[in-house]
Amino acid sequence: MAHPELANEWQLLQNQFDSYEKHSLYIKLLTITLFFIAFCIERTGIVLVTVMLVLWLQDAIWKTFQARIEQRLLALETQLTSDQQTSVTTAYCYNLSYLESRPSAVGLIKEYLKQALRPTVAFPYIILITINTVFALT
Repeated sequence: MAHPELANEWQLLQNQFDSYEKHSLYIKLLTITLFFIAFCIERTGIVLVTVMLVLWLQDAIWKTFQARIEQRLLALETQLTSDQQTSVTTAYCYNLSYLESRPSAVGLIKEYLKQALRPTVAFPYIILITINTVFALT
């Protein structure tokens, strides 16, 4: 292999990427469980919606971290499949690469909201909030 240090970094980041996916699923499962318990004991309402919105945002923040890893993985994969070495794909520069493109505070909030609106992130939250709202109104 031409760039073993890049391959090592790719493997480490790929494992992290997969781990973030599992943790995002855990957040969704926690939300579903909390909703089910609240529904069974008839404690739906604004507090439950607030908790679900907080968990949704936490999931979006988690997926944003994962998206940053994805950007680095794509740069590494490009480098590993080519013969050119650039500063973007110098091994072990994940944080430096991120700092070069880090958005402002408003940009970070936009990034979190963008992740929150992705269908794979929003799916359970929209359904559970809708069910909660329907039952709270009846």
